[in-house]
Amino acid sequence: MIRFGIIGTNWITESFLQAAREVDGFALTAVYSRTEERAREFADKHGAAHAYTDVEEMASGGRIDAVYIASPNSFHAAHALACMKHGVHVLCEKPIASNAAELRRMIEAARERGVVLMEAMKSTLLPNFGAVRDHLPELGKVRRYVAGYCQYSSRYDAYKQGTVLNAFNPIFSNGALMDLGVYCIYPLVVLFGKPERIRANAILLDSGVDGEGSLLLGYPDMDAVIHYSKIADSSLPSEIQGERGTMTIAKISQMESVRIRYRDGSVADLTREQAANTMVYEINEFIRLIRRGDAESSVNSHAHSLWTMEVADEARRQIGLVYPADAAQS
Repeated sequence: MIRFGIIGTNWITESFLQAAREVDGFALTAVYSRTEERAREFADKHGAAHAYTDVEEMASGGRIDAVYIASPNSFHAAHALACMKHGVHVLCEKPIASNAAELRRMIEAARERGVVLMEAMKSTLLPNFGAVRDHLPELGKVRRYVAGYCQYSSRYDAYKQGTVLNAFNPIFSNGALMDLGVYCIYPLVVLFGKPERIRANAILLDSGVDGEGSLLLGYPDMDAVIHYSKIADSSLPSEIQGERGTMTIAKISQMESVRIRYRDGSVADLTREQAANTMVYEINEFIRLIRRGDAESSVNSHAHSLWTMEVADEARRQIGLVYPADAAQS
């Protein structure tokens, strides 16, 4: 069994633990929260023996082998570094860091300590992403990648009424790009590598974060168009357009279905069966890496996470989105 600690006691952690119950080898033994009352309450609810309000204490106590980090984005690097220092493997929610500089420090620490560091980007570990990758050659020469994730946030209603919650607060390295846009960038770099050219546009809110935006990314013989939003919805699928056909992907974050429409009008449904809670795949991958002694995932690799963060950094530079975490790296 891999003994896990949890950092963060929010809805995403609840979903993670629900998925973990379906994974062989997962054992929750410790919970961290900022308050003792919340840590103890969450630990008791999920059967964890230990509750902490100090990450260093949890990581150094010899009671956990690995940690799942679901704290606000701006804390990811500090929490990961504190755990890896004590030989604890790290599965960190997306985005894995506030910026590329933080991530480079995290990667260096993982290599020095010989621990697994993996971004919990679930979409690229799903069976339907495997279908995308396996059937990509059938499209012929790929000319365009179009991906979108636009989902109106319930927290935006509170924002419009004058309450700035974490989702729209730059202190926590948040906003539409980091919350939703990365879901579109990550599969792109896994499939096609890091883009050579980046053009970004966005609408910045008064709080200082982006409410929505778009990216035009250039490759030698194709381009990529990405649109994301927390202040409007979209029901459009994502596409990969090739000279022989076009692949459509429903809901890029979940990869709900995959189809190819060929130029002759025929359609192939490539959709594969997936677990109801799609977080099971990232947990399985992470535990497999630990058991095998692998340094990193071949899919959610250090390079793919770094390329995604470098794209986000350049996009933020162009739109003028600065986080307090950026100043700490200068």
